[in-house]
Amino acid sequence: MTNTTKTGMFSHKKLERNVTLLGLCALGAVAIGGIVEIAPLFWIDSTVEKVEGMRPYTPLELTGRNVYIREGCYLCHSQMIRPFRDEVERYGPYSLAAESMYDHPFQWGSKRTGPDLARVGGRYSDEWHRAHLKNPRSVVPESIMPPYAFLAEREVKVGDMSDHLTALSRVGVPYTEEAIKEADADLIAQADPNANSDALKARYPKAQARDYDGDPTKVTEMDAVVAYLQMLGTLVDHQKAKAYEQPR
Repeated sequence: MTNTTKTGMFSHKKLERNVTLLGLCALGAVAIGGIVEIAPLFWIDSTVEKVEGMRPYTPLELTGRNVYIREGCYLCHSQMIRPFRDEVERYGPYSLAAESMYDHPFQWGSKRTGPDLARVGGRYSDEWHRAHLKNPRSVVPESIMPPYAFLAEREVKVGDMSDHLTALSRVGVPYTEEAIKEADADLIAQADPNANSDALKARYPKAQARDYDGDPTKVTEMDAVVAYLQMLGTLVDHQKAKAYEQPR
């Protein structure tokens, strides 16, 4: 055994037997690794490449998303299509980071008891969604999803959406002052087939305005959830975004 090998073994034993020294060395290694990974982020404008078409949620879509989270839908449905051939063939173009840039929190999920919903918007009619939420087995016989018929009876409480949008704007969601001011009116306009929705659509491109729950006399949580589901995956032109060529 050479002197160099003996010296290395001695140093290694000394390091292992000295808890304080070992802790300091581990801390130094972690600190260096952290700086190498984190420091470059301070010199770039954004870690997420923006894509054309992405916009913040409308007040009605945001309300539906809140109900979606409240009822724990994310526990059984993911909103993350991975860049694998089988997933792309089943669910559509794989998810882009920019599609979750306004999500607080994101809805990627961790398991799929039910199908992924990242591209569910426009795949089914409003009637299908209502039937599915009221009695899942009426449209999917093998479904184990619980019914959510009560959503059609619960009216949305209008009055605090401006505060909600203000809070989101403080964490980076680009709601304009006008959008915040008109939040409650926009919520009603999107679910009322008789309302003038031109201003809403100007603020939120590709927003769909109509009666979602089958009852135009009131705005319910069913309206909100269906509006949210019908929007998912419809904002980005994936051919233009080259989704298939730029996996994250």
